[in-house]
Amino acid sequence: MFFDTKKLFHTSEVSQNRKCLLCKPGVVPYQIAWQWQRSLQQRVYDSDSEDVLILLEHPPVYTLGQGADPKFIKFDPDKSRYDVYRVERGGEVTYHCPGQLVGYPILNLQYYYKDLHWYLRQLEEVVIQVLAVYGLPGERYPGLTGVWLEGYKVAAIGIKVSRWVTMHGFALNVCPDMTGFERIVPCGISDKPVGSLSQWIPDITLEQVIPHVTQAFATVFDVNMVKTEVKHLQILATSH
Repeated sequence: MFFDTKKLFHTSEVSQNRKCLLCKPGVVPYQIAWQWQRSLQQRVYDSDSEDVLILLEHPPVYTLGQGADPKFIKFDPDKSRYDVYRVERGGEVTYHCPGQLVGYPILNLQYYYKDLHWYLRQLEEVVIQVLAVYGLPGERYPGLTGVWLEGYKVAAIGIKVSRWVTMHGFALNVCPDMTGFERIVPCGISDKPVGSLSQWIPDITLEQVIPHVTQAFATVFDVNMVKTEVKHLQILATSH
């Protein structure tokens, strides 16, 4: 698939290496992280505050996009021992669990490029650059969103953008227990399997990958990453 690389990597001159807070809170229940995102997004609406990237893991949980078809769930959600949420993002059902690195950027795209397709391709590019660090050739598939590695989908992406402020984001399978994916048709794509980086790098850990994701995100979006503590993030999420 042809991509206009000038447009793909374009960031507005207004951004000028814009500040982006980086928070790494560890394993966070889905509902808590979801509330953080909504509060931080509202804070940007109200005060045009700084951008944020949250990198975390979730306990086992299934999420469906706002228009997702329940037929892609192979179990009865009412009888599941895992939480199931329908959320604002696009896309079908997906699975989160420890060992999967989830990234939630809260960005004001008015300072970057006001184009949702551009934003999706940028998130893919972050993952592709991370894979390249390990000598792995990440790929895009025409008409689909995400990143594949030798035919296995290793990163899913689903976003919600309102008033050009983003929430939700990407999920990179680093070293998760993949059995949870067997209970769904991931992203509604039945003919392409999901995979994780541990298939190619058996001893890989999230701790090893997070710095590469941070660097790739800073490069792709031309931002200055500034570490912040969970307590500060919680204050931001409750102070709008």
